[in-house]
Amino acid sequence: MLSPDFVILTAFAYVGLLFILAYLSDARAKRGKSRFLSSPFVYTLSISVYCTSWTFFGAVGTAARDGLEFLAIYLGPTLVFVGWWFILRKLVRISHSQRITSVADLLSSRFGKSNRLAVLVTFIAVVSVTPYIALQLKAITSSIQAVSNATGSNGSHLAGLDEVRLAFGIAAVMAIFTILFGTRNVDAREQHHGVVAAIAFEAAVKLIAFITVGIFVVFGLGGGFGNVYALALEAGVEIHEKAAFGSRWVAILFLASTAVICLPRQFQITVVENSNEEHLRTAGWAFPTYLFLMSVFTFPIALYGLATQPPSSNPDMFILTLPMSAGNEWLALFAFIGGFSSATSMIIVASIALSIMVSNHVIMPIALRRSANLEAAEEHGIARFLLRSRRVSIAVMLFLGFAYFWMAGESDALAPIGLISFAGVAQFLPAMLAALYWRHATVHGAMSGILVGFVIWAWTMFLPSFESSSPLVRQLVAEGPWGITMLRPQALFGMEGVDPLVHSVFWTFLINTVTLVCVSLATNQSALERIQSTLFVDIFRRHPSAQPHILRGSATTDELFFVAERVLGWERAKALFESSDIPRGEAASRLGVSSEFITKLEREMASSIGAASAHVLLSKVVAGDSISLEEMMRIADETQQVIEYSHELEQKSLELRSIAQQLREANTLLEELHRQKDDFLSQVSHEVRTPMTSIRSFSEILLSDDGLSPDQRKRFVSIIHQESVRLTKLLDEILDLSALEHGESDWVNSPIDAEDVLDRAIAICEALARQKSVKVESVSRAKKGPVFANADRLSQVFINIIANAIAHNDHPQPRVEITSWTTKETYVVEICDNGPGIPKQYRKNIFDKFVRANPDDASSPTSGLGLGLNISYNIVKKLNGRLELVDGRLSGACFRITLPLTKIELLDERATETA
Repeated sequence: MLSPDFVILTAFAYVGLLFILAYLSDARAKRGKSRFLSSPFVYTLSISVYCTSWTFFGAVGTAARDGLEFLAIYLGPTLVFVGWWFILRKLVRISHSQRITSVADLLSSRFGKSNRLAVLVTFIAVVSVTPYIALQLKAITSSIQAVSNATGSNGSHLAGLDEVRLAFGIAAVMAIFTILFGTRNVDAREQHHGVVAAIAFEAAVKLIAFITVGIFVVFGLGGGFGNVYALALEAGVEIHEKAAFGSRWVAILFLASTAVICLPRQFQITVVENSNEEHLRTAGWAFPTYLFLMSVFTFPIALYGLATQPPSSNPDMFILTLPMSAGNEWLALFAFIGGFSSATSMIIVASIALSIMVSNHVIMPIALRRSANLEAAEEHGIARFLLRSRRVSIAVMLFLGFAYFWMAGESDALAPIGLISFAGVAQFLPAMLAALYWRHATVHGAMSGILVGFVIWAWTMFLPSFESSSPLVRQLVAEGPWGITMLRPQALFGMEGVDPLVHSVFWTFLINTVTLVCVSLATNQSALERIQSTLFVDIFRRHPSAQPHILRGSATTDELFFVAERVLGWERAKALFESSDIPRGEAASRLGVSSEFITKLEREMASSIGAASAHVLLSKVVAGDSISLEEMMRIADETQQVIEYSHELEQKSLELRSIAQQLREANTLLEELHRQKDDFLSQVSHEVRTPMTSIRSFSEILLSDDGLSPDQRKRFVSIIHQESVRLTKLLDEILDLSALEHGESDWVNSPIDAEDVLDRAIAICEALARQKSVKVESVSRAKKGPVFANADRLSQVFINIIANAIAHNDHPQPRVEITSWTTKETYVVEICDNGPGIPKQYRKNIFDKFVRANPDDASSPTSGLGLGLNISYNIVKKLNGRLELVDGRLSGACFRITLPLTKIELLDERATETA
């Protein structure tokens, strides 16, 4: 028979197994063998940290009490990963680009790198999540107690430890594990391979444990799903009443959807620990599958437990007590380990995420204000201080969770804490969505919305959770403050008769969102906010390497290296400077560095101390004056108002310099355009004058000389016609060029098959090829060329190049070869000939205006203005493609046209590959 001593010993042995697994994984990663640890399989399993003990044990209890309400907890994340994956993708892309370390860092970085906003978010996260940690401790001790009661042991005294001491021991062991494997490096963006491996292992354990118990109960004890259902009906279980969907179910679904994005632990695993954006594709179907497997036996277990267990039984512990009552103690022990895994994984990841937020946004700014201690520290002072602060923060987080557990005791405050925590961190959602999609949201709007939402959440949801243990709270809930019934926590503004959860969710999100929007519209963004908003909102429109150069100044390499060394450590700082070819030492002690490198350094430092602290620290170093390190560290002691005012002045100065530079560039551009206009008019007038002179001369001869023979008249009229055609072609080319350079209203692109357009162009040029005795041959062709283009314009390009290849080919056996093919994302056509080719002196500028490969033929009736290739080049460019002169297989010229395949085609191909 299982004893509490054996259960506790098994739990500690399991933690020891996690230690070994984490240690081996870290060692393997250090040897460069982390491929499996960075795989989408491990990444998806680690995301299942969402399934805590509240999900493992409490889902069955919720199903027993409230029917299908438990499904909302699983469907919420499923909706996000299946239907709202684009939000996760954008979060991951921004996180990689901006070196984001937490939810607080994300919002701080987007809204002007405001540390005040980061502190507010950190405080709310700690208040919301710390009780959730207490819930995990409660679940572990309750499960041990359930096993003890089932085996007839004294549940109030477990192996010499009461419930409080046992919870303290668990918290202490979890703190040691998290400190050892969660704070090994100062870089908060660096992958925690040991922790992630342990979390993935625990995810597999709790899934296997839950499914095993489900199979045992449903098929081993109940005889199948149908028999379990019939047994519940026979026992009088109110099944149908428990299957109703209402406003509370929708509210829980909404909170579960937001929690998978806003919970610090979920953000840590899903976003920060993500090593490859493509892993989200696998997680998009694998994680919902995991949730489905975790939920498939929940309702049948609850029904069987209600039908067979005494009414006094705790439904939350059915997953333990049912195997125990059937005499299968080893399965009960396995189920206990599954629940233990659910609790410990949440504690570990939540502690890491909160410690990073607290150290970067609370402890670090305070330490900078007391910079004298850091100034006297050794070269790794800031880095070591950060590690120590994170370790202390982890210990404090777990102690706070234990303290909440201890103070709450046997009250009902722990029961709804899962949804309470979900609703608390969900106050970040409006600001997060505004950060990702609303360019004009301001830091004042974000702070006001989050603060107001948090206050209403604390009043309407957090405070009433203590109603059963506090007479004062009971009085407030019943009467309102000072007898004002309109302010009663669960009937705010007279909204009565509504489920307390629905009531709180409605008011918090309504007022949070309205405040965010109204305050943002009423306030202005700083220059840095505008820059960051563009980086966030337009993240997919910018090249990953394109970063604004916000910080500029006269800092030397030695000054910057000294700061980088103290924050990043000597090895990382040295590698960073060497990778950017930044010299150090006496020879470069007074050399300045580029703004690009300063921006890169800021991003690297942000991965360790957060975006706000990194920006403030570096902005003072590169302020432009000769500032000693001691003075630079003391600047952090200024008030926040002075920092903001100084930052505004700096940004205004940058804006003025930027505007002046833009004016200079615009003036230079205008001068260049004026010169080009004069050249263009001169060239056009010369080109137009030649055919006009011929037309005028021969017209005068025809009018004045009556003695011309019929043959002479016919020849002169033919010349006039040829020159008229040439003049018309000149004017058409000029109009085409003008339309391309200034835009044209009738240009409409649509999905077309470029192969059909190419066939039509070849057919049109066939008469000219026969006239010139040129063989036009298709060497190899693509089956299809789906592109998004204008068929007439693309045909114009093909005809122009093929006609040029035919017209200028003087080879004894003239030949034009046409080849087309497709790559993964492009459609390519090559048109080559064996003619004289393009002379070297014209190859670089062959696509410029008025450039002819054979200028000696300018007087020929078939000669153009030298605009054909320029027009073709601009058409292809407007189609987002490239027109290039390349080396071909034949001796003459070879032109390559590259066009992007249609996005619809690409999506179809990727969907096929995924399938």
